Amino acid sequence: MKKRRNFWRAWHDKQHHWWEEHDRPPAEPDFSSPPPGMVGAWREFFHDFMGTWPEQHWAFGGRRFSPWHQGVDAFNPFVASLLSKGGGLLPLYVMYLLSEEPRYGNEVMDLIAERTGGQWMANPGAIYPLMNVLEQQGLIEGEWPDPRKRTIRIYQLTDDGQQEMERLKAIVRPKLEEAIEVLQVMARDLNGHEGEKAGPDEVIYL
Repeated sequence: MKKRRNFWRAWHDKQHHWWEEHDRPPAEPDFSSPPPGMVGAWREFFHDFMGTWPEQHWAFGGRRFSPWHQGVDAFNPFVASLLSKGGGLLPLYVMYLLSEEPRYGNEVMDLIAERTGGQWMANPGAIYPLMNVLEQQGLIEGEWPDPRKRTIRIYQLTDDGQQEMERLKAIVRPKLEEAIEVLQVMARDLNGHEGEKAGPDEVIYL
């Protein structure tokens, strides 16, 4: 069994040093556009570790990992796969956010990015078509605060939408909890044998 340093811990240490070297305080979380210098540092770090550039790696070169190619290290492709179009979780979570209070599309995207810690990239190509579908189904309704300019459309959950959200939760939530349990088992397996856990500064590779 071979042990190596924890990739993400080492990268976060390098990030901290990068900010210090540039006499800049760490920026507020920006889930979509890290500074150009940070992008370069990330790519060099990945190359040093893996021996190839992110977009050229056999496992990480695909479209699903494209934010990593651009230096968006907070992005988590495994979270994104749950929230991808057709995954079933995104419509439910959008309805949940609208059940809290009326919101506009960009606000929904920003909230998902914030609540996932940037592990899912806000994507207008996923959110706005979904809003249209939900509105056509009568599950949400939208209105223009200024009908003349029509720049921002505010959406809220309808009574039918509230009922549908509860039905969806009854189906999706148990399966989501089941998926979490499966992922925990797999994470433990990848960390070692039967509950063996790696230390904070290392990952155990079988």
